[in-house]
Amino acid sequence: MFRSGIGFDIHRLVEGRRLVLGGVEIPHRLGLEGHSDADVVCHALMDALLGAVAAGDIGQHFPNTDIRWKNADSLNMLTRVAEIVRVAGYEVANVDAMVMAEEPKLAPHIPLMRERVARALGLEVGQVSVKAGTHEKLGAIGRGEGIGVMATAALFRKTKQEDA
Repeated sequence: MFRSGIGFDIHRLVEGRRLVLGGVEIPHRLGLEGHSDADVVCHALMDALLGAVAAGDIGQHFPNTDIRWKNADSLNMLTRVAEIVRVAGYEVANVDAMVMAEEPKLAPHIPLMRERVARALGLEVGQVSVKAGTHEKLGAIGRGEGIGVMATAALFRKTKQEDA
């Protein structure tokens, strides 16, 4: 049996915060505002994975009212979500994230993002796609006010023969 899920996250860019995307700290004058480290790549992937197994969303599992998640490392949260997927009886086939940001340029950082996400999920790098694009100066993202990510996840259930 196969399952798929989609996720989306967006955070405002603000002064005084680190910019963390896909578990990689990226040099930039602004960072993402949020309760945890505000890593929108990990957050969108978590929602895609949770949606695929009908296990709610990241707000249910990591509420911003819980001090345990204040400034939390989203890669660790992603690893916890991967365990929820496994407990539900599924394995991750692949994940795909599309980052939408006017700046900074993300291409040099994408290989490390893929490696870190793959490690957090227990996957091979070839099972993780991260891409980046701009909004061509249109809308809030185009004005550089925030960064958004759309993500998908494909899961499969192992058959009894595969478990043996």
